Amino acid sequence: MPVSAAQGATPACTVEYGVTGQWDSGFQGSVKVTNNQAALSGWKLTFDFAGGQKVSQGWNAKWSQSGATVTAAGEDWNGALGTGASVSAGFLASWSGSNPAPAVFKLNGTTCNVDSEPTTPPPSGGTPPALRVLGNKLVDADGTTRRLLGVNRSGGEFMCVQGYGIWDGPVDDAAVKAIADWKANAVRIPLNEECWLGLSNVKPEYGGANYIAAVKELAARVEAHGMTPILELHWSYGQYTGNSAGCSDVHATCQKPMPDMRYAPSFWSSVASTFKDDKAAVFDLFNEPYPDRAASSATDAWTCWRDGGTCPGIPYEVAGMQDLVDSVRATGAKNVIVAGGLAYSNDLGQWTAYQPTDPAGNLAAAYHVYNFNSCASESCWNSTLAPVAAHVPLVAGEIGENTCSHGFTDRVMKWFDDHDLSYLGWTWNTWDCSSGPSLISAYDGTPTAYGAGLRDHLRALNP
Repeated sequence: MPVSAAQGATPACTVEYGVTGQWDSGFQGSVKVTNNQAALSGWKLTFDFAGGQKVSQGWNAKWSQSGATVTAAGEDWNGALGTGASVSAGFLASWSGSNPAPAVFKLNGTTCNVDSEPTTPPPSGGTPPALRVLGNKLVDADGTTRRLLGVNRSGGEFMCVQGYGIWDGPVDDAAVKAIADWKANAVRIPLNEECWLGLSNVKPEYGGANYIAAVKELAARVEAHGMTPILELHWSYGQYTGNSAGCSDVHATCQKPMPDMRYAPSFWSSVASTFKDDKAAVFDLFNEPYPDRAASSATDAWTCWRDGGTCPGIPYEVAGMQDLVDSVRATGAKNVIVAGGLAYSNDLGQWTAYQPTDPAGNLAAAYHVYNFNSCASESCWNSTLAPVAAHVPLVAGEIGENTCSHGFTDRVMKWFDDHDLSYLGWTWNTWDCSSGPSLISAYDGTPTAYGAGLRDHLRALNP
């Protein structure tokens, strides 16, 4: 007997729905819709929640909710959906009691076949706390001291502007869980200002809305595993060819001595607007300032650092740390801000003297240290870091060594532990540790000999 056409027909559309992370009161969900009918110039996916779930934010689509009905509509850059084409989007939502998967999905009014994935068990880390500054400590809503202990996840600063993608290696749920399994509670995410702003030198698929959506998705995954995301401006615009220049390019293709007034305030205004309702997120203003390499005096360098403008030896107009603090706070964002000092954030000698004014009172100091830096000894830390740490919270945003071992970082962690301070290892990427401090040899969390020191130490602190 012949098979009926209905039995063998391809469904008009197929939806894959999954919960990629879940915690006490919220979850992260994903949808992938495949269009098997005629090409669509615009798409809209609708579904109903049956458990009272409420969408709070999303990415890769325009998300809205009316009652139980959720709508995800295509963005300007992914609105067309050809025959056989798929699009994926994600969201964060609240739940209480139960979290059943929606039963019916419709693409432009047409009911789709559904493939629901099993709900992921709640990550062991729980929800990261909303942070604020209290005296010289970072604290949660209850006033309990919180240290940021974790890793850097490099890639977002260079892949996009080099035209290779957005991240270097996977950043899916399994990859983020591997970081949490080291007992990390924070992940620093370096960013590129031109990619975030979608400037013309960046491929559209790697910049603007696509880049922002990818950053939001990674930050959400980090939080779903109980870790604090630290969003940091790493590479920026501005041509500098002076002492210690990393490149001669005007574009954001290397570390510049200071952020630029042309784009950096806009970058921080946009980042702060995007994350201001997420009090767990921390803002790291600028990776490694080094105006001291361009200026002839420490006074000139620190003044440039704080006030920006026309700085000695830097040909572009500089955005000072005060400019960037003001850009963040003008959005209404109250998130904790950290600011690194001179000499690639290795010199905090006059940080408190030139400390920017923060109307929210949520400013902390950032410090970077490697075995090859000038300030890389207990005596220097005692003389220059301890006074700063007595005044404001101190976060070592990058610690590392270029020896493929961990003798130096062991010393750093001991000093910072003794002083109840925060630190994050550079970097969670599978590079050769002999050419740079790489913590892992595989994205499942397999450590290098260098990375084993940080992993074992974090696990000992939080067994």
